[in-house]
Amino acid sequence: MIKRIEKTRIMHRVVVNNGTAYLGGIIADDVSVGMGGQVTQICGKLDQVLALAGSDKTKLLSAQLFITNMGLKDEMNDAWLSWLDGNDLPARATIGVADLGKPEILIEVVVTAAV
Repeated sequence: MIKRIEKTRIMHRVVVNNGTAYLGGIIADDVSVGMGGQVTQICGKLDQVLALAGSDKTKLLSAQLFITNMGLKDEMNDAWLSWLDGNDLPARATIGVADLGKPEILIEVVVTAAV
């Protein structure tokens, strides 16, 4: 059975099927801060959305991090790793993109997790 959680105008925040939670892309609410601040906000939102699906960050399977400036990758990694326990790291890809809709949006994160 497919379970859809937290509908927005264009998508559901998370869709659960066969024990896997698929989260839609998440950006920071306050995009006036730098990469580290945006990642920290996103990780807090990930905690909330994963909880809605009955999961948590220790059950992450994969992550795709879309960033607009690869020069900020170290700052992104520092914030990402401060959120995760080093033993429960997901498979991950960091993808450089030209933009994410507004110049101040530096990163968008998409994850899948076990439920």
